[in-house]
Amino acid sequence: MKRFERLQQIRRLDPERDFLEIYRLTTTFEFPWDYTRALELALYRTYAVPSIGRLLAQTAELTGRTQKRYDDTALLLDSILEHGFTSETGRTAIRRINQMHRSYDISNDDMRYVLCTFVVVPKRWINAYGWRRLSHHEMAAAAAYYRTLGQHFGIREIPGSYEEFEQCLDDYEEAHFGWDQGAREVSDATLDLMASWYPNALAPLLRRSTLALLDEPLLRAFRYEQPGVIARSVVRGAVRLRGRAVRLMPPRSTPHYARQNREVKGYPDGYEVAELGSFPVPGVRGCPFPRRSAQS
Repeated sequence: MKRFERLQQIRRLDPERDFLEIYRLTTTFEFPWDYTRALELALYRTYAVPSIGRLLAQTAELTGRTQKRYDDTALLLDSILEHGFTSETGRTAIRRINQMHRSYDISNDDMRYVLCTFVVVPKRWINAYGWRRLSHHEMAAAAAYYRTLGQHFGIREIPGSYEEFEQCLDDYEEAHFGWDQGAREVSDATLDLMASWYPNALAPLLRRSTLALLDEPLLRAFRYEQPGVIARSVVRGAVRLRGRAVRLMPPRSTPHYARQNREVKGYPDGYEVAELGSFPVPGVRGCPFPRRSAQS
């Protein structure tokens, strides 16, 4: 297969009817590494909304069991992508995610914003650092994929197109990004997790490199020191150089799913989708951290 042959295949498909096939081709053949990084950044970005970051800090899932939370999130979303919305595995993954979300007092607006990050952040990452830009077909298919996923999660007023997802994300961040001590703790734990995947001696460099990839609104929300111009130029240039190198490589012949990523470390002997994620606290009925108390 030639380098752009799969893109030609994608363009022959209908992004509204064949969105699952297009999204699989894009994420598992064309950009598996980029989508992994972009979805990590998408979830990380949500911490800068205080109502989200504060709740994640209160649950301690991302500060006390950071690797497990990372693994479970990746594997649950991966199960839906690999097996489809109507498969038994896909339905089990959706059910598990819904059970977790319903244990907490999460607003529809926050849920919709998180969904928007899954659509918009990968497009922006790939257009900046990927071996090619995303096509209109791929953007439309991603919007349709996450619109369908959002419907399975019971999210209301979901944007209808990529452009609407993007506008929703930008408006929400402008209105809601801000400082929260708990969110900063979740952010620090996530940065520590990413650094732990590599030799200890590289941890400070990796943390600085990650911060150099963040935009100004994120850095301000978490009150991180601004990376220098040279650091940003070097780090972002290196990631772009990787994309140019990938462009010269033969295209993938087999799909690569998130469950195959080296960063997923918690299940060396396998896993059951129905057992992934967190479960309600024994003896606690309803949300243990309602928004009204979190904001008081």
